[in-house]
Amino acid sequence: MYQEERLISIIDYLKERKRISVEQICSLFGVSRDTARRDLVKLQEQGAIIRTRGGAILPTVHDEVKDYSGRLGMVSEEKSMIGKAAASLIREGDRMILDASTTVQSCAEHLPDVNCTIITNSINLAEVLSSRKGADIHLLGGKLQKEHRFLYGASVIEKLSCYHVDKALIGVVGVSEHGLTIAHEEDGMVKRKIISQAKQVIALADHSKIGRTDFYRYAELSDIDLLITDRLPPKPFQKLLDEHDVELLVAEHHDI
Repeated sequence: MYQEERLISIIDYLKERKRISVEQICSLFGVSRDTARRDLVKLQEQGAIIRTRGGAILPTVHDEVKDYSGRLGMVSEEKSMIGKAAASLIREGDRMILDASTTVQSCAEHLPDVNCTIITNSINLAEVLSSRKGADIHLLGGKLQKEHRFLYGASVIEKLSCYHVDKALIGVVGVSEHGLTIAHEEDGMVKRKIISQAKQVIALADHSKIGRTDFYRYAELSDIDLLITDRLPPKPFQKLLDEHDVELLVAEHHDI
């Protein structure tokens, strides 16, 4: 096998297994350790891998997080499914905290007109909910993150400490074995406090967020009670949820 063929095969292996060692390259392709190392050097020069002690991994690709308006423009059928499934869990008299995410906003848009109390740090969410006659809305005051449309800071966290609610609905950028993660620390700190004030924590995440890890971890898997998504996750992730006592709800297409 020529080197170029091996390099393609090594990348294919990494895409499937995430990591490869020098010993594995030797075993897979019947080459010496020196040849395996030369292959890794070549791939590193091409920017295709990151060398690790004894092997290689694929470089991490960081997706740009669009601003709130941009994400709203991309609200998908999947998010609508998840939002409607979440809204179906809201009961008369519920007291809830809803965070500032587009998937949670989708829940607000499907919310039945029941008597309930909603606390939020999202100015968009407050506007959506203002048309619900039965909703008593508490908008948390703090510093406005203009790009992503949420209020944050010490005053938001301090005010949250005063509330004890039935449910908290939160969005994620990533949910994996590393917990629940988000791109912005300020948002994550508010979400962490929201979680601590609720009897039941419901995380909303479309399938693209499953298995993904972003910059700032604001919660462990064990901190949530229910995960609502739009596709059945892979078996290893389902097992992970079971290990952390997280209930799984997969929104159905006919829910829309």
